[in-house]
Amino acid sequence: MSFAVADASSGRGDVLVHNRDDPRAELIFACDRPTSELPALFTPALIADLQQIKAGIALSTEDLSPERAEVVRRLNAAGIPMTAWIALPRDQGYYVNAGNAPLTAARIEEFDKWTLANGLRWQAVGLDIEPTLAEYGSLMGHKGQLLYLMLRRAFDSARVRRARDAYAELIRSMQARGYYVQTYQLEFIADERRVHTTILERLFGIVDVRGNQEVLMLYDSFNHAVGAGVLWQYGPEAQTVAVGSTATSGDAAADAKFPPLNWEEFSRDLIVARHFSKVVGVYSLEGCVRQGFIARLKTMDWNQQVVIPGDSVRKAAGFRKFVFAVLWVGSHFLYFVVAFLLVTAWLVRLIVRRRRRKRAARMASVGVSA
Repeated sequence: MSFAVADASSGRGDVLVHNRDDPRAELIFACDRPTSELPALFTPALIADLQQIKAGIALSTEDLSPERAEVVRRLNAAGIPMTAWIALPRDQGYYVNAGNAPLTAARIEEFDKWTLANGLRWQAVGLDIEPTLAEYGSLMGHKGQLLYLMLRRAFDSARVRRARDAYAELIRSMQARGYYVQTYQLEFIADERRVHTTILERLFGIVDVRGNQEVLMLYDSFNHAVGAGVLWQYGPEAQTVAVGSTATSGDAAADAKFPPLNWEEFSRDLIVARHFSKVVGVYSLEGCVRQGFIARLKTMDWNQQVVIPGDSVRKAAGFRKFVFAVLWVGSHFLYFVVAFLLVTAWLVRLIVRRRRRKRAARMASVGVSA
C-alpha cells in the first residue's frame, strides 16, 4: 500500500508521500558511456552492488562493437537484467525521431544481428523518442535556424502520420522477433494527449507511439525549484517513471544552470516515483556511481516518508497549466487566424458601406441645396 495526503496542518498544501507495503522499486539505471569507459565503470564491486539491490541496466547501442558485446555478456552472466537502449550514431541524430525512422529501422536490423551473433540476452528494448542532437543544439543556440525549422514543420501533419505508422510497424516487427518494447517519452507528450493536438510532434519530431511499456522521463534536475512537484503532476499519467539526472553534462555553463540531483533530491524522487510505478528508471548510472549513490541505495529506507512542499506542487501545476494553454492556443491557431480574417473582412465591408452612405448623403444634400 502507498498513500499521499495533503498536509492540511501546515497550511501550505504540502503533500506527504509514504509507500508502506512493498515500497522498494525495481531500479533500471541508464548508461550511455562510450565502450572504452565501460570496463572501468562495470567493476566487480559495482556488479556485486547491482546484484545486491537487484537493479538492471539500460545500455545504449550507439556502438555495436565486440567490446560492447563482451560487457553485455559479463552482465548477463552476473544475472543483471539488461535493456537495450536503441541509439543511433551521433551524426544520425542519436535519439529516435520522426526524421530518422528509416535509419532507426536499419539500426534495429543491425542490433538484432549483433545480438544474435554475440548471444546477448535482453529483458527489453527501448526506443528513446526525443528531438535529435542537432535540434537540441538549436534549442540552446541557433534560434533563427530553429524558428525556420518550426515554421516549415508547423503545418506538416502528414509527417506525423508517416512517423506514427513507421514506428508502429517497427514496434510490431520487434515484438514479432520476441522483444519486449519500451518507449521513452518526454513528459509533454501527456499534455499533448490531453489537448488532442500534434503540435509538439510536428515541431520537434517526437512520435506518439507505444510498445509494451511507456516510460515518462520526469527529470526535475532541469528545475530544482519545482522539484518533485513534476513527478506529482505527471506521475498519475505514467505507466512507468524515470527520474534524473544524476550526472553532469561536461558543459560548465549548463552544469551550473542545471546541476545534477543530490542524494536528498534523488532519494526523494525515487520514493515519489515508486508511488506511481513499481519499476523506476534512473538517468544515469555513471552519475550515481560518481556521487556514491549506489552504495547508499543498499541501505536506503524505502519506508521513509517524504514531503513535497506545497510551493513545489503549485509551481508544477502552474507550469503544466501554462504548457496546456500554449498547446491549446497553438492547436486552435488556424481557427483564430480564420476568425481574425473574417472579422477583419466584415469590418472593412462595414466601413466601406458607411463611407458610401456618407458620400451618398453628402451628394444628396448638395443636390437639394442646388
